[in-house]
Amino acid sequence: MREIAAAVAGPVGRLGGAFMASREAKAYSAETGLTGWTPYFRGRFGVLGEVDADVVASAAGFFPLETVRQAWEAGAGLPAATAADRYAAVAHDFGRRTLADFAESARLADLLKLVADGADVVGAPLFGGWRAMPLPEDDRARVIHLAHVVRELRGGLHIVAVLASGLSPLEAVLSGKSAILPDGEPNAEYFGWPRPYPEVTEDVRRRHDDAERLTDELMAPAFTALDKPQADELVTLLEKAERAVFT
Repeated sequence: MREIAAAVAGPVGRLGGAFMASREAKAYSAETGLTGWTPYFRGRFGVLGEVDADVVASAAGFFPLETVRQAWEAGAGLPAATAADRYAAVAHDFGRRTLADFAESARLADLLKLVADGADVVGAPLFGGWRAMPLPEDDRARVIHLAHVVRELRGGLHIVAVLASGLSPLEAVLSGKSAILPDGEPNAEYFGWPRPYPEVTEDVRRRHDDAERLTDELMAPAFTALDKPQADELVTLLEKAERAVFT
């Protein structure tokens, strides 16, 4: 199932994360009065509860502690559970809008749920937190919610894989790719990492590739909940949903 894990990584990452930069997310920020990274951290990490910023940073993985602490504590007036509920609503509203004409939402949601339900929470605390959130009844909202849940699974396991491959979080950011930002230093700067940055050597790039492969291997057990026809169907439906959202 490693091949399936690799095949769905991109579509799940984009489908499960696009709501964070949507018009619905901007409305959430305006409604709460939160700015900068604060609405993102209080919303996405609110499932962890009212914890110290160190706990949030441990789950965020690729952000410097200073960025996390400043953003998390700046939103202390918005209870973590409330922020998580509101962030989930952002994802649901995004799904209803962007997948309005996607007729196969119910089937895709069912397949994603099989993956999410069959996965282990070890090493992926945000996955565990988001999987415990109530699912919306609307099929289109449920697709985005569950894509986000599976995205959080890969995100948590990717942190494990990065560390196991001998990379620091900063090296992973510098050598990795972003769906919405330029690669490398601009991404690191956006996340708040202070300069100067270490050189991205061939060894660092090799380790990054190793981490991606290890992430696929760690993700593979979640897809054993699917048989071969279901796995192929999941890939096809994710690609269709992605086209519906982004075209």
